[in-house]
Amino acid sequence: MKRGFIIYGGNTEIEKVLKIENVDMLSLLGLKDQNIKPIEERFSVAVTFRGESAYIKGNSEEVKAVEKIIKEMIYVLNTSGKLGVNDVNTIIELTKQGEEIITDKDFNNIILYSKRDVIKAKTPTQHKYTESVWKNDICFAIGPAGTGKTYLAVAFAIAALKKGIVQKIILARPAVEAGESLGFLPGDFRDKIDPYLRPLYDALQDMLPSDQLKNYIEKDVIEIVPLAFMRGRTLNNAYVILDEAQNATSMQMKMFLTRLGPNSKSIITGDVTQIDLPSRATSGLVEIQSILKNVDGVDFIYFNKGDVVRHKLVKDIIDAYEKYNNGD
Repeated sequence: MKRGFIIYGGNTEIEKVLKIENVDMLSLLGLKDQNIKPIEERFSVAVTFRGESAYIKGNSEEVKAVEKIIKEMIYVLNTSGKLGVNDVNTIIELTKQGEEIITDKDFNNIILYSKRDVIKAKTPTQHKYTESVWKNDICFAIGPAGTGKTYLAVAFAIAALKKGIVQKIILARPAVEAGESLGFLPGDFRDKIDPYLRPLYDALQDMLPSDQLKNYIEKDVIEIVPLAFMRGRTLNNAYVILDEAQNATSMQMKMFLTRLGPNSKSIITGDVTQIDLPSRATSGLVEIQSILKNVDGVDFIYFNKGDVVRHKLVKDIIDAYEKYNNGD
């Protein structure tokens, strides 16, 4: 589908191509392209929308301004769920006044538009994590709680699903007893393992509308399973995440990594300071760092307390534990 808008003459000096992803084009352009008309009336550039790109031609200053306006429109639409002519006029006024809702740097760093806001890398290590995930088929994210390892991993997976890069998402966790016995927990097997999988549900509920998430789960587009349920499967065209991987044994880690089929990607997250395995069992996450350290297509990203993005007290708590364990 091609939409073209020739906006009141002007000398064409440059052309800018703006990639548009994860956007409902009808909602962005409006009924009968009404959201574009305010731009037509106030700028002397030519804008053409083709597929997932906007082509902007004209005077360099106006091209830059219109590019900014379209980015702001995408941001408002994807964070609020709606975009109208009044919103576009407000965006144009803010742009002309030199104000901005989202910077170009932030726009380029967006991983996913969630129900309430955008999800993007916030710390230097998270930026390295993002680059590594796009570049490698297997990425290990290792570090303390609160650094965004799992949350961003789920965001990467949903973004890949929405872009059609993969056809399904599989989220797995070891169901390791951490101070409680499964046998003493109430309910059937599903009731017993749900607490182990709850953090993954929480991340998904933050990022997807409830009806869409329910539909994905019912159709097995998204699966949330204990690690043991991965045995014997071959996962094609899938994004596969293993969370709390420090609680996977050596054999479980090998089993998980060898499930990957064609056109699949995997992220493995964990904190090697919080291993709940029996003392004689070897953590697969600890061991795998030596085994795969020189394998192309596999990368390890290490987070530290400086990357904590939860409540500010989380960093202080990590500090306190480190001092206690060091005998300070």
